Amino acid sequence: MKPRDDATEVTAAGIARLAGVGRAAVSNWRRRHGDFPKPVGGTETSPSFALADVERWLRAQGKLVQVPLRERVWQQLAGHPAGPVTALLHTGCALLLIRDRPPAWLALAAVSDERLARLLPGELEDVVTARLGTRRERAVRVPGPTELLPSAPLLRAVAELAAELGAQQTYEFLLGRQTDANPRQYTLTPPGPAALMAELAGPAPTVLDPACGTGALLRAVPQRPGRHLYGQDSAPELAALTALRLALHSDASVRTMAADTLRADAYDDRRADAVLCHPPFNDRNWGHDELAYDARWEYGFPARAESELAWVQHALARLVDGGTAVLLMPPAVASRRSGRRIRADLLRRGALRAVIALPAGAAPPYNLPLHIWVLRRPGPATRPAPELLLVEAAGVLAADGRDRQPWSAVRDAVLDAWHHFDRHGTAEERPGLARSVPVLELLDDEVDLAPARRLPPATTGGDAPELASVRESLGEALRRAADLTPPLAPKEPAGTPHPPVTTVGELARAGALTLHTGTGAGSAGTPVLTDHDVLTGGAPSGAALDGTPDDTVVRTEPGDVVVPVFGGGAAALVVDEATAGAALGRGLTLLRPDPAALDPWFLAGFLRGTAGHRRASSYASTAARLDVRRLQLPRLPLAGQRAYSERFRELAAFEDALRLVGRLGERLVRGMHDGLTEDALPPE
Repeated sequence: MKPRDDATEVTAAGIARLAGVGRAAVSNWRRRHGDFPKPVGGTETSPSFALADVERWLRAQGKLVQVPLRERVWQQLAGHPAGPVTALLHTGCALLLIRDRPPAWLALAAVSDERLARLLPGELEDVVTARLGTRRERAVRVPGPTELLPSAPLLRAVAELAAELGAQQTYEFLLGRQTDANPRQYTLTPPGPAALMAELAGPAPTVLDPACGTGALLRAVPQRPGRHLYGQDSAPELAALTALRLALHSDASVRTMAADTLRADAYDDRRADAVLCHPPFNDRNWGHDELAYDARWEYGFPARAESELAWVQHALARLVDGGTAVLLMPPAVASRRSGRRIRADLLRRGALRAVIALPAGAAPPYNLPLHIWVLRRPGPATRPAPELLLVEAAGVLAADGRDRQPWSAVRDAVLDAWHHFDRHGTAEERPGLARSVPVLELLDDEVDLAPARRLPPATTGGDAPELASVRESLGEALRRAADLTPPLAPKEPAGTPHPPVTTVGELARAGALTLHTGTGAGSAGTPVLTDHDVLTGGAPSGAALDGTPDDTVVRTEPGDVVVPVFGGGAAALVVDEATAGAALGRGLTLLRPDPAALDPWFLAGFLRGTAGHRRASSYASTAARLDVRRLQLPRLPLAGQRAYSERFRELAAFEDALRLVGRLGERLVRGMHDGLTEDALPPE
């Protein structure tokens, strides 16, 4: 039976994404319009609709001009009858064929869906075997004709998208959408920490990740000829997705296996030059009872509550002598009493080389300042290292103390300290950031390796000359803020007519502005404007790391207005020359007004109105989402917008002055506290 091209189903959330509205708007359409498409699946509380029917209705209502190809492909994948993960596996195999053997795909694409489904498995088996190994040594299973038939329309659409973006970026886009839509199902390692861990491991021909997840750590390994990448995960679908992702990302030899690593190690006969690992945290079911006499516990048998130390020893056991392991760890592992004997033996034998504390928010769980452990497998002739490097990267702060610097500053500080220590076996002490600590100093009753407890405090600016300078700057900022305090406008006479109002959605349909949604994607190193930057009035602080082609990136231009869509706060940023050129981050909507119709300051000012935000927001149990298209503003000619624009500019300047006052005030208070408590200032 031939699959219907219009068999893809879409939820209310998908409809909202298609139309660029909130879910509340979709609910209103269903109630108010009797001709709205009827559900074809799902449940009573979460129905699904035929995508083709929804598109026809949206176009008939003037709410949709054209579905972007990316969105169409994603909706087809998300609505696949076998589920999005199965669809991703089929898609990854097809993209591998499209990338490596384009003539074979073009010949298959010319036949019917039924014939495509019959012929495709043989072609896929050839290309998957060439890249990922035989069936016995890989996690990817090539689907059969019956499984592929429902995927035929999706694969044709994916090929069209790959012609636009490339096979690798197409898969990255779809995999990213899947993980974003199901955040609780995946433990992700963000690109910044993943790249840092790969750099700490150094150049290694063979790299293993024994808890590979979606492959973020192995993907961060730099591409070099002759590189071999090995992964293992207890979830078969993750092991398969990782293999396809890596095969599309580079020409390295890729092998992944699906099995419980600690209980059923697939690589017990293999040694790697480097191991990268983001293991499961706080896992009490790691195999404590079954593995008591396992040969991997060279440094001591881990307690049931110390699963992370089991992963540490597994990583060391899979290294060649002198090989490096880099693991992302919860901070408690550095100081829990139950692990102190293993920590002590790791130090005595020189296996543990560095403990690096990252800033909170670097990786999930985002409320904890996670640690990176750098280990090196001792060889028979290795002399125990006399010192351990401790780094507290949370001390890398912006000069004004307002925000953490972009991730690049954290990366540079960590790598600078590590490379010097790795070459010389010691490092110059940098208060508040890094210290090379004698191992004998650490071998006490606690064996506490938390960097913050062993580092001298950073210079806080608590000395009198520094505080005098801050106090003078604060006085100037206070005077400027007072001068910029806006006067109140006189009250309008009673009966003054108010101009008619319009909405952002109506202005977009009339061509007075265009709307763009942020993804955070960009070419490597591109600054990214984040929702935090908009809320605080800061410069772009994010960094794009995924190498998305420039022609697919949403970049800010002078005169754009950027609005956060999550969180419930009323904020809008007018992009200036300093902010222009940044990639638009996730959770942001960009409005690009036609300068002949709309003044950007007029637009931004009215978008910040609290009452308008209440009317245009929808609320879930844990978050608020702003439907930007429903925001209202007066319908005025350009000349009539000028007076509002000038007042909104004055308010923005006053707000900036208040922010500066707040930052300087915080520095003064913190510096005086530190100066008094550290005897840098007298109490009188």
